[in-house]
Amino acid sequence: MKRRYFGTDGVRGRFGEDPITPAFAEKMGRALVLALGGSPTIAIGRDTRGSGPALEQALARGIVSAGGNVKLLGVLPTPGVAAFVTSQKMDAGAVISASHNPAQDNGIKFFSADGFKLPDEAEAKIESLLEGQSDTRSNGKTETIEGAGAMFVDHALRSLPKGFRLDGLNIAVDCANGASFETTPAALRTLGAEAHIFHASPDGANINENCGSTVAGEISRLVKETGAQVGLSHDGDADRLLLCDETGNPLDGDELLAIAGLDLLERGGLAGKTIVATVMSNLGLDELFEARGGKVVRTAVGDRYVLEAMRAGGYALGGEQSGHMIFLRHGTTGDGLVSALQILRVMKESGKPLSELRRVLTKYPQAQRAVKVSSKPPLEELPQVQSAIHAAEEALAPRGRVLVRYSGTEPKVRILLEGREAGLLEDHADRIASALRAAV
Repeated sequence: MKRRYFGTDGVRGRFGEDPITPAFAEKMGRALVLALGGSPTIAIGRDTRGSGPALEQALARGIVSAGGNVKLLGVLPTPGVAAFVTSQKMDAGAVISASHNPAQDNGIKFFSADGFKLPDEAEAKIESLLEGQSDTRSNGKTETIEGAGAMFVDHALRSLPKGFRLDGLNIAVDCANGASFETTPAALRTLGAEAHIFHASPDGANINENCGSTVAGEISRLVKETGAQVGLSHDGDADRLLLCDETGNPLDGDELLAIAGLDLLERGGLAGKTIVATVMSNLGLDELFEARGGKVVRTAVGDRYVLEAMRAGGYALGGEQSGHMIFLRHGTTGDGLVSALQILRVMKESGKPLSELRRVLTKYPQAQRAVKVSSKPPLEELPQVQSAIHAAEEALAPRGRVLVRYSGTEPKVRILLEGREAGLLEDHADRIASALRAAV
């Protein structure tokens, strides 16, 4: 069944506009219970957006009205909700967040009992149950859970070797005024790091505002300002990670995958000698792992598809260029804190700074664009756009590629060109972007 509301990371939109309204959230809660059957117990966590409590309460009302039970976790990173679901044997979990989007947006996404995001067919089933719901009230219960953040910190710390410490490491931290504003500082300080914490004063409106993992210049500035040996930055729900080396140069997710993947490969912990990445990741990753006797498996864009490939192949590590990193032995979803701890461990154990560790990856030049759109007609039905794409493909052949796709979380078209000649990439990226602006 085709999904109408769910994208690559749940249901997203501007709060107060359909479908991100309390009324719709209540219907979503009822539909989730109907899809699960029986009297399930469902954990709900949220980020720091001002609209979060209203959606949280509405979702809980819907769950309870259909006979389900609710555990309210309060503000908690997305991976913290997934970890709670599995450790406490919940029937499902829900996160109210729009991740890296601005404060006026929000969203709802669900986890199944095993801590993984619901598959497409399960989301389609929930959508089919949104209409024709009964208004009768059942006897479900709601309970507020104290200490969920501390439980998540303990979960993340268990990903490290026993007795591991970060004493003497100076770290700048950008919490994006989001869900990690207490958990990441607590984890780093528990390990003995000297942590300089920034953007950790959420007011409901400042989440991701000129900060966080999508604003690389901010963590670069903070590293230089504090003289830190490393900088780390999350997005609003802390399932992403942006790292910055001691010189102030940020690393993207491909570089993090390279560092973590080679570490696992050398220690014999990389299942199948394989990492999983999306079609957006740099071709340099393939060359790196092939040279070391490993390989890269590619998926569609979205951490849900990375996870599907990891589970199907039994692989241990996957991620996206955007900074989603999945260490499947330590969690069931992208986890900015666990990812940070794993890279910091490599730094500490190797004695090498990030500026040196990142050199293992030689990247192909890339040109990327994001074009805002008011609608999303099939790209193959836009002749001028197709013409620009084909011209780019011919110019970049045989060692280049062109990817043009609609975002699953925002009203945008994303363009990626990759090849050996940077100037050629920029020129054709601009031509495709211009054709898109004229067409949509």
